[in-house]
Amino acid sequence: MIRKFFVLFGTLAIIVFFAAVIVLMGKMRPEQEQKQAVVTNPAVFVTAAEYQDIRLSAYAQGEVKPRTEINLTTQVGGKVVKVSDNFIDGGIITKGDTLIKIEDADYRVAVAQARAQVAQAEQGFRLEQAEAELARRDWEELGGLQSGETPSSLTLREPQLAQAKANFDAAKANLRNAQLNLSRTTIKAPFTGRVRSRMADLGQFVSPGFGIARIFATDVAEIRLPMSDNDLSKLGLPIAFVSTKTTPGPNVIISASVAGANHTWAGQIVRTDAAYDPGTRQISAIAAVKDPYGAGSDDGFPLAVGLFVSAEIEGAQFAKAVVLPRIALSGQGTVFIVNDDLVVVEKQITVVAITERGVIVTAGLEEGDLVITSRLSGIGPGEEVTPLDAKGKKIFKTKPAKKALSANDNEDNDNEEEETETTIADTPSTAPGGQQ
Repeated sequence: MIRKFFVLFGTLAIIVFFAAVIVLMGKMRPEQEQKQAVVTNPAVFVTAAEYQDIRLSAYAQGEVKPRTEINLTTQVGGKVVKVSDNFIDGGIITKGDTLIKIEDADYRVAVAQARAQVAQAEQGFRLEQAEAELARRDWEELGGLQSGETPSSLTLREPQLAQAKANFDAAKANLRNAQLNLSRTTIKAPFTGRVRSRMADLGQFVSPGFGIARIFATDVAEIRLPMSDNDLSKLGLPIAFVSTKTTPGPNVIISASVAGANHTWAGQIVRTDAAYDPGTRQISAIAAVKDPYGAGSDDGFPLAVGLFVSAEIEGAQFAKAVVLPRIALSGQGTVFIVNDDLVVVEKQITVVAITERGVIVTAGLEEGDLVITSRLSGIGPGEEVTPLDAKGKKIFKTKPAKKALSANDNEDNDNEEEETETTIADTPSTAPGGQQ
């Protein structure tokens, strides 16, 4: 009995001991410091409005084509007896050069026969003139003048004289036609250019109207550049524009990569199409480059026909404009800015164009305005925000943040963390992801 009592007493003692240890350890635990919750304003990315000189540009692509390109055809038939060395695919031709020669023996015979007909007709005409003069004299000697009567045309042989003159004129016309056909046996280059393809060669028989070559002129190369309404507004080009000395077209920089090297050529817009393309609903502006294989080439590299090129067209220039990222637009001609009180304010702006560089603004902003360039999720005009530059730094010192009171309201708050101050001059012009 006594043994059971000591066992029970020992068990209770152990339980009481461990309970005391737990309580003592709880009292020895350091009291957790009460931290104050700080309420901060939502952060937004901004860019400072900076007015500068802006020239708008339009960009397009197109294929280089010659302004003049024709199918060279024969006007007479015959066998080709001579071919120029330059009359080959890709050959260089000069205006007036003989390209091919057609056998002309038959045409020389025709010229000789025509000359004989002219001589015969002239003889008949001269003879009829003499007969008509003799008939007039006979009529006068027979008393025609004294009678006061007018002689008939048959009496004076006028019909016979008219027929003889017509035969003479026809013979001369036949001679000119024979000579013309003879000259057409020599086919000459109508302009200076290049041979795209040749379809006739030495010994080949050609008939009138046979196409012997496809040739193009190298005085001017043209590139048709499709323009949207936005592009036309940048360039200030009217519909059916034609360049003149008083109203020249915009300058164009043509560029292309050939054989691993970039090349550029200078051109000018000379006209626009008279109508819109019904398929694309766009109108094309035609850029011209003079002497693309000579003076207009890029350091001797020609602007070859058929080359696909890119074009930058100089547009209107603005002496005072601001370039904003596209994300800055919050609506139709509106943006949000952060004022001096760190409050979001909506402003109306004048947008003249939206380009690859961004939105071009000419009015509505003041120099240095902090334009918000990030999405405003749940933030509207009148709310306070914290403006950040592109690197996430604050633009300037924000207002003191409001603090939530805790149970330790009497504690000293002298250890408040100071905010970092950054000047506007340190602010990049764009926010992350924005366009310049």
